[in-house]
Amino acid sequence: MVRCLPLKHQQARRWLSPFIVTCSIYFLLWIPESQSTWVNALVKSLPVLSLVVYPWALTSGGSYPWLLQGGLVCSAVGNACLIWPEAFLHGMTAFAAAHFLYFCAFGLSPLQPALLLLTVLAFVVYYGLLLLYLEPDMFLPVAVYMLVVSAMLWRGLAQGGSAGWGALLLALSDAMLAWDVFVHPLPYARLVTMSTYYLAQLLITLSVKSLGLKND
Repeated sequence: MVRCLPLKHQQARRWLSPFIVTCSIYFLLWIPESQSTWVNALVKSLPVLSLVVYPWALTSGGSYPWLLQGGLVCSAVGNACLIWPEAFLHGMTAFAAAHFLYFCAFGLSPLQPALLLLTVLAFVVYYGLLLLYLEPDMFLPVAVYMLVVSAMLWRGLAQGGSAGWGALLLALSDAMLAWDVFVHPLPYARLVTMSTYYLAQLLITLSVKSLGLKND
């Protein structure tokens, strides 16, 4: 059983400060995406990596915080990989692993089959649109990735609260990025996708306050 004591809860808030600082650095520096350097990869990944310590600081054990931490680390790896165009599929794989870990963390209760139908419908419609613009060798990787994202979204929405909002924003960020990469460049795409992405990761991390207690 995970314990979350009031004093520990208050002390854990200080561990969100690195996230705020590193996010500010990312948006203030705004390093051009054309600069595929390790510095760019580090600056882009640090905000998510800085969230890894929060579940550990807030709770005293259980699978939920560990799964969240695993998802955050995989997300940071994905951030770094996308700096280099040739590592795009590696980035997709890392993000798929992150979504799968979030899916496992959210669990299968309550089941909410109606939400499953809605997410499947959204997947079919959106993938059908993307399919018109994808290269043949990307059909399967994108389909698998979107299935994992849809599963994560279903379980996040079923849990509600910050997990639900985080899952929704994370899926929207992925959808905008996919459209920008595969279909047509979107105005302010990077600003919108990264803003929603960082906020989504923060909300999912904060869900440890409630779901970390309920699921263990």
